[in-house]
Amino acid sequence: QVQLVESGGGLVQAGGSLRLSCAASGSTFSDNRIGWFRQAPGKQREFVADVSSSGYTNYADSVKGRFTISRDNAKNTVYLQMNSLRPDDTAVYYCRSYGPNVWGQGTLVTVYS
Repeated sequence: QVQLVESGGGLVQAGGSLRLSCAASGSTFSDNRIGWFRQAPGKQREFVADVSSSGYTNYADSVKGRFTISRDNAKNTVYLQMNSLRPDDTAVYYCRSYGPNVWGQGTLVTVYS
């Protein structure tokens, strides 16, 4: 069973950058598609980006060109590099393993103007 732990959230000024990490345990990590999702206060959780086992990536339109997802299978870690952050990026960010369906506990990102 995969377990996921996010880190790297924090408080950042608009226009700044953060890098989130999702550390996974479990022998099947490298076989799994891993995604980042986020949930802003009062809103539904939404897709941000994901990366397949072979490195193929998908992005939500709202983050294309600003966020980059990557993975290091040797370290069992997926990263989300977030640049040009905006106040509407403020949310709890979760990573998710697609198969089996496992979620981390989330890390808070707050962007102030």
